[in-house]
Amino acid sequence: MSADLVIKWDEFLRSRYWDGLLKLADSYPDQRSLVISFSDLDRYDPDFAEELLESPEILLDAAKTALLEIDLPIDVSLDKAHLRIAELPKHYNTRDMRSEHIGKLIAIEGLVRTATEVRPKIVTAAFQCQRCGYTFFKEQKSTRFDDANMKCQNEACDRSGPFKFDLSKSKFVDAQKIRIQESPEGMRGGEMPQTLDVELEDDLAGVVFPGDRVVVNGILKSYQKTNPQAGKSTYFDLFHKGISIEMKEQEFEEIEISPEDEKIILQMSRDPEIFEKIKGSIAPSIFGYDDIKQALALQLVSGFEKMLPDGVRIRGDIHLLLVGDPGIAKSQLLRYMTKISPRGIYTSGKSTTSAGLTATAIKDELGDGRWTIEAGALVLADKGIAAVDELDKMSNDDKGALHEAMEQQTISVAKAGVMATLKSRCSLLAAANPKLGRFDKYEPMAPQINLTPTLLSRFDLIFVLTDDPDTVKDTQIAEHILRSNYAGELSAQISRNPDISHTDIDSALQIIKPQIEPELLRKYVAYARKNVFPALTEEARDYFRDYYVGLRSQGQESNKPVPVTARQLEGLIRLGEASARLRLSKFVTLDDANRAVKMLGSCLKKVGTDPDTGFLDADIIATGITKSTRDKTKSILDIVRELSKDLHGAVPKDVVLDKSEEFGISRNKAEEIIDRLRRDGDIFEPRPGTLKLP
Repeated sequence: MSADLVIKWDEFLRSRYWDGLLKLADSYPDQRSLVISFSDLDRYDPDFAEELLESPEILLDAAKTALLEIDLPIDVSLDKAHLRIAELPKHYNTRDMRSEHIGKLIAIEGLVRTATEVRPKIVTAAFQCQRCGYTFFKEQKSTRFDDANMKCQNEACDRSGPFKFDLSKSKFVDAQKIRIQESPEGMRGGEMPQTLDVELEDDLAGVVFPGDRVVVNGILKSYQKTNPQAGKSTYFDLFHKGISIEMKEQEFEEIEISPEDEKIILQMSRDPEIFEKIKGSIAPSIFGYDDIKQALALQLVSGFEKMLPDGVRIRGDIHLLLVGDPGIAKSQLLRYMTKISPRGIYTSGKSTTSAGLTATAIKDELGDGRWTIEAGALVLADKGIAAVDELDKMSNDDKGALHEAMEQQTISVAKAGVMATLKSRCSLLAAANPKLGRFDKYEPMAPQINLTPTLLSRFDLIFVLTDDPDTVKDTQIAEHILRSNYAGELSAQISRNPDISHTDIDSALQIIKPQIEPELLRKYVAYARKNVFPALTEEARDYFRDYYVGLRSQGQESNKPVPVTARQLEGLIRLGEASARLRLSKFVTLDDANRAVKMLGSCLKKVGTDPDTGFLDADIIATGITKSTRDKTKSILDIVRELSKDLHGAVPKDVVLDKSEEFGISRNKAEEIIDRLRRDGDIFEPRPGTLKLP
């Protein structure tokens, strides 16, 4: 190691990072890293910075020496401190790695897929000579334990063994391996995401978790592949020796908000049009859907988690379901929400298993082959939004895995001796298509989508989107799409045609420009989630109570269905809290309560109304069968039972249908009920055209 390099580092640290050194010395050993921005080093000496990229190990060894030798006013030895380089000018994907990058300092960007447990790794092994008793040390620089070709370092002995490994005098460091996967949104269609293993040591170990989007700065290294049958291979594998980590996407709670940002945010919250502006910032390229965009805005902030004195937890996250005809931009809405949420995961139910959605136990390839947990989409989206498209296309077993994740917001895994409970504190935004392709507004919703009633009842809001021809609306949509495409065409042409003015582009882009920039909206939402925990005012509490009790009282009349359940009341409270949070208000006012009731009432009217009676019926969502249908089903079973006694056996189906008409049940409805009873095994057909109870 050149003394000039140590002097160079000493000068740089004294001139640019003296305050940082003093802060490190003051908090040492709890804090053991001094993070150096590469741009500072580049401004100090571009040649020195370039040399660091090309020969990082030599220069980082010199930096470590400089850190140890530097004189500080505080009497402390920084013998375990690290100098970590961050903010490298260029970020690489895993698939960009080539042989020319081996040994260079590079930054890898991606998603943490799996991570091993933090375990001690030996860095200096102590050996005791069994002949003379002398103890000497050997550094362990490779991934394999090195105890070959040793000689006793006692000059009087100088023998080749035997030696005993001394665990108590050896030096260890915390170590962890993580696997980085390319971010899926940056890949072309048909490409498989590639991965790279990263080794982390000391205070870097244990700071990242599956689902984190990170930039790992480090030295790319290689090792030779071996095969028990073929021996050593000419092909080498790559791994990354991490020296610093930058979190690319943070949870809402981790987003840094400067005093200037806070001033802008508070000013925005006083704007009476804040709801309209946030609504206009969600998927502006998609025309209309004002009520849905308002619900999505509330989902961004959601309510807040409450722990009651008896240990009961009430979730605060809002779950939304969009059901409707194909080609009406459901998937685009889902993708946009995952972009503006700091932690958003998009997946399709058609290609996702329960393991990919929740979690599973796998053999740990990074560690020593033990079973470990691999997180699925809902765990990776913890404290964010999980968007699941085509939820109805999942298998029933996979849908069943969602129940616990939506209500308790945990995921339990019990497999191969691994029993674990993972957190999935995320808002679920799901989309589903009707079974028969298009939605029939004259039929109940639950039978039209392939989702169990128990799953449907866990959504706070369910929106039905239908593609109905309407000349005025269709003209507006066509105009919006054409203008949006025109703006995109101008943007694509400007690099090739300098004659196009920026004014023309700005004017064309105005139609699809968010009213609040995504980065500012993210900070606004983060500020709301971190600092605003509104309480219900007495007026809001009375309004919710009167609305709920008023609806429930309709069900007290004879032959009337139960309109709503306590689940809807809890949903109202979450929506009211979210409405207050968007205004950065400490209280849920009457206006917030009114907004929540309107939103829920609109959804219930579309999905919770019995088409036969016109009454709200909570059973449509809770059980999938309306009260009127349940009453008619009971009547038909009674008819079959009574006729069976008179005829002493099987009953002709036509007789049952005739008798049903006398009870006011249409023939078509009776046929439909009989078919369902036969499918469920509550009735059977011993001979064609006859019916009998089991």
